[in-house]
Amino acid sequence: MKLLWAFAALCLCLSRGSASTAPIIIAEPSEVSNQTSAVLSCNLTDSILPIHGSHWQVNGKVIDHSKTTADTPHTSLHLHKITTQSGGKYECVFLTDPPVQQAIEVRTPPHVAAYKHSEHGNEGDKAVMICVSHSYPLPTDWTWFKVEANGNQSPITNGTVEKFEIKSTTNKTTLIIQDLSIEQDMGDYICSGTNDLGTATDKIQLRVRSRLAALWPFLGIVIEVIVLVTIIFIYEKRRKPDEINDDDDSGSAPLKSNSDTNHKDKAVRQRNSN
Repeated sequence: MKLLWAFAALCLCLSRGSASTAPIIIAEPSEVSNQTSAVLSCNLTDSILPIHGSHWQVNGKVIDHSKTTADTPHTSLHLHKITTQSGGKYECVFLTDPPVQQAIEVRTPPHVAAYKHSEHGNEGDKAVMICVSHSYPLPTDWTWFKVEANGNQSPITNGTVEKFEIKSTTNKTTLIIQDLSIEQDMGDYICSGTNDLGTATDKIQLRVRSRLAALWPFLGIVIEVIVLVTIIFIYEKRRKPDEINDDDDSGSAPLKSNSDTNHKDKAVRQRNSN
């Protein structure tokens, strides 16, 4: 029994010893919010593990130029220009055994972009407009607006009008308009994404064509064929009488020649009889 207690105490001491030597990473700053530039740094302390290098990664993707094989316990990353698209979860990684890492969040206002800035639809069909965001953090709220003739923006929500349907996720929002109307639905639409640091928007122009718009190319071809056939018919109609006159002239010459021959033969017979 005493041996069992002694063994348990030894294990407890070993676990405390290993816990005291666990690597600790001090990251500065712990978070970056709405800044134009920053220097991220990490210091590895209280570690007896050998260091075989380090690197930085953002959103799980390694930043190539940050790789190093130095055994130093310090690493830094200079973000010269922070844009709405360069935000994310940055991590410093020390190549110990096992590797250790620490995260620093670079937070920016949302970045919103329309999938297509111009959409087309036929009257009576449906239109689908999409906006996406790749910012960090992603928008927590999406809103759609219709730009009226006077310039005002009317909000669109599910249930406002039955023909409107909005489907949104954290990084994408979709506006679906059923039964398109030229008078009511054609115009500009705005998608808006908001996170805790701000709001961003983008604009999409919707054009609605008449139901007959798809028939115009076919009708144009038909009209061209009719005009061409009419021209050919008129040309042939005017040309035909001339050809008939030419045939008559060529046929009358032999007849005239035969008549003269008959007269000459008759005169010869009369002279011979005399």
